[in-house]
Amino acid sequence: MRIIILGGGTVGSWIAETLCPDHDVTVIDTNPEVIQRLNDHFDVQAFVGSAIDSTLLFQAQTLAMDLCLAVTGDESKNVLAASMAKRMGCGRAVARIHSPVMFDKSTFDYETEFGIDRLISLEELTAIELAQEIRTPGSVVVEYVARGSIKVQSVQLSKNAKILATPLKELKLPGSVRIGSITRFDQESQETTTRLANAEDVLQADDQILLIGDDEDVDALLDKALKNQKKKEVVIAGGGNVAVYLATILESGPYDAILIERDQERSELLATQLPDVTVLHADATYRQTLLEEHVEKTDFFVACMGDDESNIMTSVEVDDIVNSMPGVEREDKTIVCVVSRPDYAQVISRLGINRAVSPRNVMVEQVQTFLTTGAVISSNPLPGTDIGVYEIEVQSGSAAEEHVLVNLALPLGKCLIAAVSSQGEARVPRGDDHFQAGDYVVALIHEDAVSDVVEKFSGTSR
Repeated sequence: MRIIILGGGTVGSWIAETLCPDHDVTVIDTNPEVIQRLNDHFDVQAFVGSAIDSTLLFQAQTLAMDLCLAVTGDESKNVLAASMAKRMGCGRAVARIHSPVMFDKSTFDYETEFGIDRLISLEELTAIELAQEIRTPGSVVVEYVARGSIKVQSVQLSKNAKILATPLKELKLPGSVRIGSITRFDQESQETTTRLANAEDVLQADDQILLIGDDEDVDALLDKALKNQKKKEVVIAGGGNVAVYLATILESGPYDAILIERDQERSELLATQLPDVTVLHADATYRQTLLEEHVEKTDFFVACMGDDESNIMTSVEVDDIVNSMPGVEREDKTIVCVVSRPDYAQVISRLGINRAVSPRNVMVEQVQTFLTTGAVISSNPLPGTDIGVYEIEVQSGSAAEEHVLVNLALPLGKCLIAAVSSQGEARVPRGDDHFQAGDYVVALIHEDAVSDVVEKFSGTSR
């Protein structure tokens, strides 16, 4: 693929370094030293200049690119640059943003109005990865697709879930939510299997299911899936955007979140912004603070304070406190911290920290889901299976636009069209559903059927 990266800072350079062995990568940055380093050390084309310089974008062959990644430190410039690249003819355009308000479509839809395929936030992606370590480690890490209108979430069913022991066709699920896949451990064979869900399936306790659909309806169904499950305590050290995103995500599950922020003004603001979270004004880097908050009793401790050293040292302190407390089982506690420097990741496991999440790696993993062409916007594999979660745009002139769903002749047993987003509204498609160009479809597809399925949605659009 031909990829242009606008911004060669820490994130942009890391993406370029990761992708250049397998792709044709071009980078634009205003810093001559950055460009010289990239040209000297990696197989990329690098230009000095502004990401919104139209002449330079033409010179860099943006119109022939498959993917544009606008990842400068200025979100306004990223939005404008990605929009320019898309208008010039780039296949896909993605812009990095920082402000949560830019995700709020109720006031202004930046993606639609600027013609951008996706807005991504490094802070939100990091929080989603952290949340996954708490909710269902090892499962697919997807939260939102179809320009944020469809939520995809993995959840393990509690023994008291209200959706057990009843065939899926009788559950009367909301019209905008579907159970996409079921992962189950078989006691007899001692094997775990994942399959696409069908109407006759009956859910069991401890099944891991993939919920796909409208954000609010997915959260409502989560309440039934986790009914009467004992709440677990999560202590979050730090009050930045990562911490806020994480606390917000955990609100939809059986968790009691405690957030510790050292800045008084910021802690007061967060207490108002997060009414369901206990916000404490204190310094989590002090051992006394951790002792006063009884971190040895918490189920999860997450360090995301903004710098690697504080996160690592605080996590080590928590590990030491837990290990020093009589009657406390260390294996029952999970310590996770955010670490930006790749070289630090090598020593994390030796320090008593269960998992380190790297924002740079998270961004690269997200970018890799966009390494698609044609109708496919993104793809995420279900771990340990040959099934992927695909986000597909219905293109003009495609079979999906001309025929109803039941007449598309999709591979039997190999594909599940789980949800469709039309003009920002999500629904579960019916057999007589007629798609329109510009609709977004979320499908679970076996890898050997991907080309057949995607062909049905491909048309004259690039």
